[in-house]
Amino acid sequence: MDNLYKVSQIIKNSKYLTVFTGAGISKESGIPVFRGNEGVYSKYDPGMLELRTYKKNPHEAWKAVKAIFYDFLQDARPNAAHNILARWEKKGIVKCVITQNIDNLHKDAGSINVVEYHGTKDSFICLNCGKSFKLEEVGISEEYPVCRSCEGLLKPDFIFFGEAIPELAAQISYDEAKRSDVHIVIGTTGDVQPASYIPHYAKKAGATIIEINPEESKFTNSITDIYIKMGASKALEEIDTLLHTFQL
Repeated sequence: MDNLYKVSQIIKNSKYLTVFTGAGISKESGIPVFRGNEGVYSKYDPGMLELRTYKKNPHEAWKAVKAIFYDFLQDARPNAAHNILARWEKKGIVKCVITQNIDNLHKDAGSINVVEYHGTKDSFICLNCGKSFKLEEVGISEEYPVCRSCEGLLKPDFIFFGEAIPELAAQISYDEAKRSDVHIVIGTTGDVQPASYIPHYAKKAGATIIEINPEESKFTNSITDIYIKMGASKALEEIDTLLHTFQL
């Protein structure tokens, strides 16, 4: 409780608070984690998630992409953690959420200033003509999606293995981190590069790093200032309650 109170005071006095989220925040919405011995990736050939494989053998690759990123995610809804961050943004507390997740749950909860560092499952791009489509325009079926304009192969607009992070998303993420005086890291192991550099940019800029995670990460004993060993929803609910006592 002492750390939660301390965090609530830091948040109350923050000038530019940003949030960096990983798979842990979405796990509470029923989305399984992707990495690790029990992760979704362990059940599929990682080669099916490479861009070159998707282009060369879209029929087989699409089976894996559909199973991992659409069958698992289609029924997920924002949880308390997503909702609290969205409310904090409306109150002016949170300035930006930078997420590694492609599930769109931050936006579904009502967050506006969201940087989807790895892209989103909710749109597609044609690898031939470059035209973009919303998920509802494409639909999900057993057959790989094709462009209605040129019949080229459509790719979900998130990062496949072998793809670079979009320059704009990367630059905005780094700029937002550097502007931060408080940076909250939620539910990420710190294993995925270059995303894991983002909290380091905030730290180098002088931000206080608050980490919320039931398990220690690569950040915990390196750059974290205050570690909250809790799940995202429980921790944010308790912090939110403390903030209400300050009439924020």
